[in-house]
Amino acid sequence: MKKTALYDQHVALGAKMVPFAGFEMPVQYSGVTDEHFAVREKVGIFDVSHMGQFFVEGPHAKDLLQFITSNDVSTLENGKAQYSCLPNGKGGIVDDLIVYKINDEKYFIVVNASNIDKDWNQFTKYNEKFGATLTNASDEMSLIALQGPKAAETLQKLTDTELSAIPYYHFTVGTVNGIQDVIISNTGYTGSGGFELYFKNEDALKIWNALTEAGEEFGLIPCGLAARDTLRLEKGFCLYGNDIDDSTSPLEAGLGWITKLDKGEFVDAEFLKKQKEEGVSRKLVGFEMLERAVPRHDYTVVDADGNTIGKVTSGTMSPMRNVGIGLAYVAKPHFKIGSEIFIQIRNKNIPAKVVKLPFV
Repeated sequence: MKKTALYDQHVALGAKMVPFAGFEMPVQYSGVTDEHFAVREKVGIFDVSHMGQFFVEGPHAKDLLQFITSNDVSTLENGKAQYSCLPNGKGGIVDDLIVYKINDEKYFIVVNASNIDKDWNQFTKYNEKFGATLTNASDEMSLIALQGPKAAETLQKLTDTELSAIPYYHFTVGTVNGIQDVIISNTGYTGSGGFELYFKNEDALKIWNALTEAGEEFGLIPCGLAARDTLRLEKGFCLYGNDIDDSTSPLEAGLGWITKLDKGEFVDAEFLKKQKEEGVSRKLVGFEMLERAVPRHDYTVVDADGNTIGKVTSGTMSPMRNVGIGLAYVAKPHFKIGSEIFIQIRNKNIPAKVVKLPFV
């Protein structure tokens, strides 16, 4: 198991450590609910250094990214980020990722920890045609996510960068707590606002401790992967390996908004154009339970007659709503908003309804 640069700090703080994507990661500290509400109402700090980071450089960097990702890289300006995915050439998704444009010949890519090797292979395979310069910086970089309504006030204490001047899904390179060349990104996976900071491993403890101290007056607490999961699910954000994978298309997953079919040639373009014309036979939907019950990954979804119509991909008890919520792929026509579906829980068919995302 790999360890992030902050591993000893997590242990010292009493975090419960678990194996995740090849790393020993903190799943929780004070408790999932406590951490969840801290991010929704105040500010929380996450170590997400297990994520992967690539640099794509050179005169053909944009051409490579335009071909292997689903979104339109040509719309990016310097200092802007873009959510996208890597089609796998067979109608599925290799991974979802964020593309950061530093300049015309330099891009920074953030990928999921469990897919670093798979993604790197995808990049290098197609790069034989384009000849960009690729660097896998995953082992050298750390990532701290500062999330919640008090995140900007906390971080502003430590940087001269005017954070209010960085719009959502934009970034800059600045100094944090005296440490230079930190990528300061107005992004996150919680839906509560905040910033993600990318920097060298050797600066991790210094930045973590400074942020913790700066956020103390706002009620900042460290948060683990469990709260990160309940937070992202309340916002309907996909989790790779649960809601999207090599067997799901971006259109089935509701990611048509990051799939630009008119941008020119790219991996799976023809397949996705055809799928859009014909319509999908199943779709990822949000649902909430109509009775007190908690849906879980892989639970079967049935219709009123007990016929299998799909499968739950993510589920939890929403801390904010105090109701069972989840994401599921369901067959046509059951994916319409308001449709009644049933989740099989311990041999019982519990009623639920399809709802518009986000849940919160």
